[in-house]
Amino acid sequence: MQPSRRSDFVFKESLQGLTPSVVPPLDPGFVPTALVLDRYRQEVERCGGGEPLAFALEGESGLVSRFEISVVSPERPGFAVSLRLAERVLKFLLWSRGGARAYVAGPSSICAHLRDVYSPAGERRFDVELMGKVYERPFEVRPVSLEDLPDERGMPMRLGGHLDGCRIGFDLGASDYKLAAVIDGEPVFTEEIPWDPKDQADPAYHRDRIQAGLELAASHLPRVDAIGGSSAGIYIGNRVLVASLFRSVPEDLFADEVKMMFLDLQKHWGVPLQVVNDGDVTALAGTLALGKQGMLGIAMGSSEAAGFLNKEGHLTGWLNELAFGPVDFSPAAATDEWSGDAGVGSMYFSQQAVNRLAPSAGLSFPPEMPLPERLAFVRERVDGGDERAAQIFATIGVYLGYTIPWYAEFYDFDDLLILGRVTSGRGGEVLLSTAREVLEKEFPEVAERTTLHVPDERSRRVGQAVAAASLPQLPA
Repeated sequence: MQPSRRSDFVFKESLQGLTPSVVPPLDPGFVPTALVLDRYRQEVERCGGGEPLAFALEGESGLVSRFEISVVSPERPGFAVSLRLAERVLKFLLWSRGGARAYVAGPSSICAHLRDVYSPAGERRFDVELMGKVYERPFEVRPVSLEDLPDERGMPMRLGGHLDGCRIGFDLGASDYKLAAVIDGEPVFTEEIPWDPKDQADPAYHRDRIQAGLELAASHLPRVDAIGGSSAGIYIGNRVLVASLFRSVPEDLFADEVKMMFLDLQKHWGVPLQVVNDGDVTALAGTLALGKQGMLGIAMGSSEAAGFLNKEGHLTGWLNELAFGPVDFSPAAATDEWSGDAGVGSMYFSQQAVNRLAPSAGLSFPPEMPLPERLAFVRERVDGGDERAAQIFATIGVYLGYTIPWYAEFYDFDDLLILGRVTSGRGGEVLLSTAREVLEKEFPEVAERTTLHVPDERSRRVGQAVAAASLPQLPA
């Protein structure tokens, strides 16, 4: 039986002006992508079912990750929504899982659209260029038939948890550099050192300050057996492939002096050294602290970092760069200055989100005030009882409550670890309690199976450095 014309009308109109039942107090135009996908699925069924649209992302060392949704056929009135949703799903897959090539199978018009959008001249050329840098070969979207779609192929790796010996851990943030000296799993020294890497074009600035920090931590140890580090960005084999901290370094200097920096440091120190994405260390910190697996970690700092350990306690080989993952479906969503895309995580779960929302709360800053100081100012206002400032964190909490189900579409987790400076103090308490309320109201099934964890105040800031120290395995 053919679906009625009324079903067509419902499908076409139901995704226009979609408003969540809990509206962020400072961002009434927010359109959660999780709600869009949920409503889209309902309307696909209402219209009599859809066609499969399948993705296979091919990453490093033969890793293949698959994902599938149902979409309406091209002749249906809701097809424009299908194009937009397909583009957002592929965008999230690229930055959560990564891929040197994306295979797509489904309606030919959707596959062709994705191929054009994700091309060197397309709207998502930033993503195309970055994936090319990560995997060191040109990225492409390749339409194929469902029968020719590559099979899923995992590449789980054991990560960290090595506590023996005298170790140094570090975490490189955009505003400070966190250090830990650890003996047999116990921190004997932690420190936060302010720095300003993102505006520094000279690689010597980065190298010298990292080396000075390692020497400071080493001064609190009888010897150094291993060094582990984390930083925002993409690191493969200790090579710096993409990292916002080094964005001001000219491309030729980056290739000559930054890309191999940690391999050079390893030679200098003569001990096992491992550097990974800071989000992976967030998840590792949660696993070490809570003894749980199937852990997604989210760090809200200068940007959004994420990491994931599966339910076997292994890394998946995915990128987990959720700073670029879309979360807001609204055409008027906040735009990320680096990627040029709208509605991505960095603008919703970071210091940038606090700065963006402050004017709507009636707060202003001197133009020269850096983001960390702006965050500190807002936190002080919240701690002092300023309800306008508290609305900033309530808004971010609404974002988070609606985004957890979206993350759950792509990650199989039962435990979510939240940390970073944005989650500190009373503002962080407002943020997390709001997220829990939204989740319980809108997505009770997800709320029932998901536990949100928050480490103690000190661990939120330096816990990643301590966990990073456990990354390298000592020689037998």
